[in-house]
Amino acid sequence: MSAVGAGVGNQLVSVYPDELKFTFELEKQSYCDLKVVNNTENHVAFKVKTTSPKKYFVRPNTGVVDPWDSCIIRVTLQAQREYPPDMQCKDKFLLQSTIVPPNTDVDDLPQDAFTKDSGKAIEECKLRVMYVSPSSAQANSTEESLRDSQLSSDSTHLNQALQQLKDERDRAARQTKQLQQELEMLKRRRIRKSDRGFSFTFAIFVALIGIMVGFLLNLSLTSPSTE
Repeated sequence: MSAVGAGVGNQLVSVYPDELKFTFELEKQSYCDLKVVNNTENHVAFKVKTTSPKKYFVRPNTGVVDPWDSCIIRVTLQAQREYPPDMQCKDKFLLQSTIVPPNTDVDDLPQDAFTKDSGKAIEECKLRVMYVSPSSAQANSTEESLRDSQLSSDSTHLNQALQQLKDERDRAARQTKQLQQELEMLKRRRIRKSDRGFSFTFAIFVALIGIMVGFLLNLSLTSPSTE
C-alpha cells in the first residue's frame, strides 16, 4: 500500500499521491489509494483509465465530487504469476475531470462526458506506476516510522521547552507583581512617617508660640506703672 504523499494538481482537481506504488509479491494482490480533491465551487466528474485494464481493479473508476470535497479511489493490482523485468513497470494511469451540472449522478453522465470532441473542457492527470519489493516496502515503512518517531520526539521536546518558557514567564510575572506590592507598601509607610513627623513638629511649634505668648502676657502684667 502507498501512503498519500505529494500530489499533482490541475485547475479542477488535485490528485494524491503523484504516482501509484504497489508492493509486488507473486500470487498476492496489492493496492494503492488515490485521493481526488475538488478545487472548485462546481461539481466535478472524474474517470480513471489505465493502459492495462486487465491487471488493475479500480473502484470507483467514475464519480462526481461535490464542490471543495474529496473522494478516495482504490486501485488494486491483481495477483501476478511472474515478476516484471527488473521490477520495472510501464503501466500508466490517466484521470480525466470535467465540470458537470449540480446534483449530477454518476449514472446520469453521458457517454461522451469525457470525450474531448464533445466540446467540453477536459482536464487530464497522468500517473505512473512503480513496483517495490516487500523488503523495500518494509524498509520504507521502517524509515517512515523512525521519521515519525523522531518528529514525535522533537515535538515532545519542543512542547516541554515551550512549557518551561511559559512557567518561567509566569514566575517572572509573579515576582514582578510581588515587587510592585512591596514598593507600594514602602511608599505608604514613608507617607505615614512623613505625616507623623509633620504633626509632631507642628505641635512643638504651637506649644512654643503658646509659651511665648504667655510669657509676654505675664511680663506686661508685672511691669511697673510709669504714672
